[in-house]
Amino acid sequence: MTTGLIHIYTGDGKGKTTAAVGISVRARSRGLRVLFTQFFKEADSESEIAALERIGIVTINFDKVKSPLFHPDIEKSILRAEAAKALSHLRDIFNENRFDLVVIDEFICLITEGILAEDEAIAFLRCKPLKLELVLTGQGATQNILEAVDYVTFMKNVKHPFDKNMSARKGIEF
Repeated sequence: MTTGLIHIYTGDGKGKTTAAVGISVRARSRGLRVLFTQFFKEADSESEIAALERIGIVTINFDKVKSPLFHPDIEKSILRAEAAKALSHLRDIFNENRFDLVVIDEFICLITEGILAEDEAIAFLRCKPLKLELVLTGQGATQNILEAVDYVTFMKNVKHPFDKNMSARKGIEF
């Protein structure tokens, strides 16, 4: 690849992380070097991570950046500091040129949850090396973020079992 592009999977529908896993598997099957990172995911919800690692995909869980939705008592200042450390680490990884594809799962949620300012997110996207393919997921991408990227896929919730109070099922929803 001569030019890497930026993808976003966003929207209120199911499938954003699943799509990111899919492109990671495709890229790896073609010999690309892949890094799959996650924010807001607890260790017990990482069922796909073990499978990705088995096929040679490097993974990082930035588990100190927790979802304010599930951890309402955590201070945003702590989350902001941890997110800044994680993004600094990712910039270092970008500069090492070790990967052809990097996925940042729940990156958009950093913005929607008020942990990362939109202008900081756009500045981060601009530091992407020219040849690196970058995939971002998360609900609530802003218009400015959408304009700053190359691909936008919007998952729309039309019907979901949660609407009928059905619990999430292991292996399907998590």
